[in-house]
Amino acid sequence: MKVDGKDMRTIWLEPDGWSVGIIDQTALPHQFTTVRLSSVQDVARAIATMQVRGAPLIGATAAYGVALALRADASDEALERACTTLAATRPSAVNLKWALDEMVAVVRNRPREERLAAAYRRAAEICDEDVAINQAIGRHGANLIGAIAANRAGHPAQVLTHCNAGWLATVDFGTALAPIYVAHDRGAAVHVWVDETRPRNQGAALTAWELGQHGVPHTVIADNTGGHLMQHGMVDMVLVGADRVTADGDVCNKIGTYLKALAAKDNGVPFYVGLPSPTIDFSLSDGAAEIPIEQRTADEVATVTGRTVDGRVEKVRIVPEGSTVANYGFDVTPARLVSGLITERGVIEPRRDALAAAFAERAQAAR
Repeated sequence: MKVDGKDMRTIWLEPDGWSVGIIDQTALPHQFTTVRLSSVQDVARAIATMQVRGAPLIGATAAYGVALALRADASDEALERACTTLAATRPSAVNLKWALDEMVAVVRNRPREERLAAAYRRAAEICDEDVAINQAIGRHGANLIGAIAANRAGHPAQVLTHCNAGWLATVDFGTALAPIYVAHDRGAAVHVWVDETRPRNQGAALTAWELGQHGVPHTVIADNTGGHLMQHGMVDMVLVGADRVTADGDVCNKIGTYLKALAAKDNGVPFYVGLPSPTIDFSLSDGAAEIPIEQRTADEVATVTGRTVDGRVEKVRIVPEGSTVANYGFDVTPARLVSGLITERGVIEPRRDALAAAFAERAQAAR
């Protein structure tokens, strides 16, 4: 995807060939800055503070975190410490565990002198695989959007999205936004309703920013507006991402997704989820009962960051001092509310047999 017209990914190796560069997503949309990561501690901090976020990008960043750890110490003990540190940063996103397992598998049985090169090689492969997967998700999902646009008699297909599942949440291209980008690039008329997505405002700050960079028409709305739009026929499709999907098709995503799914069901609006296969956790069945829901700091709810009229970026408190704040990061949408899962292997029904048939190798490995 592009930043100011230039091709860019969200993560890369710096010119020194070993340290890792990332976009600092906590500074967007008001400032575009990059950060250099040179240790596993830097990587853990970047993930925990959400300088990088989104399940696929978290996994890719953690993979490079393992490589940086092995650069300092290629022992089994260092590998184990690095994986323990990184796994604790974001418990809800299954891509993190998947990427760490991939890194352990590729270095565990190698001599120490071969581990570092193997780790960097596998981390780069994970990044490239993510891009290819997301491009495929984009193609499959764009067919759905194109079909809607073709029936709109010149009016754009109206897509509502929640949180950020675009290229900023991945290495490139995005998951839920990938179909929108492909449809737009194919010439289909599409307009996106962008939930602000409190807390952290990841829709207003990130989704709107990257849609604008790509020239996709969009409108930012308050989170509670979606149901009203659906009641009045102003939404043709809801399209969201996922941090974890169970073997039975339950979807864990940013808090508030479940409410959008309920509104969509009540108004006959298709509700689709864009996700790469590493987001499927075949070891879990009941999402509401089994997926750990991250509870984040009260500060994310109690404060907001924005640009003042004189151009300064400031954080301000909006909740009274002394008020208790709860900050659940995710919720679970039951499979019964999901119209389809848009994956790299096509649009799949949210059922155990359908998912297991589409990704047999991963389903078998989880047994």
